[in-house]
Amino acid sequence: MKSKLLIVFRKELRETLREKRTVALLAMFTLLYPILIGLMLHQLIDKNTKTEREGVELAVIGGAKAPTLMAQLGEKNITVQATQPMTEDAIGELLRTKKVAAVLRLPDDYAENYYALRPARLEVWYDSATESGPQRREVEDVLEAYGANVASARLLAHGVSPAALTPIQVQRYDTGTNASRSAVIIGGIIGILFFPAFMLSMSAAVDSTAGERERRSLEVLMAQPLHTWELVGGKWLAASILGIVGVTLELILGHLILKWLPLEEIGMSWSLGWGDLALVCLATVPLSLLAGALYVALAMNAKTFKEAQTVLGIVMIVPLIPGMVLSFLDLKTAQWMYLVPMVSNQTLVKELSKGGDIGALPFLMTFLCALLPALAVAVFASWRMKSERYVLGV
Repeated sequence: MKSKLLIVFRKELRETLREKRTVALLAMFTLLYPILIGLMLHQLIDKNTKTEREGVELAVIGGAKAPTLMAQLGEKNITVQATQPMTEDAIGELLRTKKVAAVLRLPDDYAENYYALRPARLEVWYDSATESGPQRREVEDVLEAYGANVASARLLAHGVSPAALTPIQVQRYDTGTNASRSAVIIGGIIGILFFPAFMLSMSAAVDSTAGERERRSLEVLMAQPLHTWELVGGKWLAASILGIVGVTLELILGHLILKWLPLEEIGMSWSLGWGDLALVCLATVPLSLLAGALYVALAMNAKTFKEAQTVLGIVMIVPLIPGMVLSFLDLKTAQWMYLVPMVSNQTLVKELSKGGDIGALPFLMTFLCALLPALAVAVFASWRMKSERYVLGV
């Protein structure tokens, strides 16, 4: 004899999957977030490695006055384009074409001031509205290094050691790894993959409760010889399974994309293995169960299908609030974060991204912090289903 709960579950799931529009929306939401994360990171990598690949195009006016400086620019992969003297308007027009990252102009009195040991002015023209900031900073770094070399040479010529100008020397040692550096960024980005747990189950929960009551098919179900917990349990699991499958596929797709992207190019890495990912997926299952239980319980109390959609649309945003508040407060990771559903999942992925061993307790806390309230809400919904007031919507 088949379990009545499983019969209700299969019936609700079959009806949900029969709707092609619903299935298409579920597939779109499942693929949307991992692809967006992949495109965003790919754009970041492409932008940060563009200078290294293509070099820097620099227009120079009067470059013959400083041949040593031109040579140093060339050594740093900066292509110097000798340009005839131009007016300020012409320089602005050239920069707006984005053919060069900046324009370096050496005034007519540059050589005179240089050889007279007076400050020789160099003009760097750039357009801050363009995306050439990193290239311009490379040019400025070369100019600063050139100025420092000239100053050192002049001091030596006058019998003064250049070391006299550097009474202290700061040495910086960064003990952070690519994994720890990227944990905050990637952990925050991938946190959005858990949000569909609350999105994917909404449609099925509303249709199987408020929708069925509006169509008067809920009364037929209630007339069958089954307990309310079997009826609510079947609807709850049918709504939740969509979130479970969707979020699991999202995490797998997101993992594949992060493994494929050359994150090392921007000083980051993705160190999660398939074993860690499987544990994260398992710990995320109760999050979808909690979403399904909440939606079933709330949709039961709505008088109409439309009211249920409105209420659940507002409730769907609530899980995002704790994560947003924590990001504004910029708090360090603490054990209590594993007690807040969805925040616990984000914290779990962030800590795993650092590559260290976090132990079993965070997984257990993440699993239980969503499972226990999900069971409590499902029991409450089963108890409320016994009332004719909620069945008939009066």
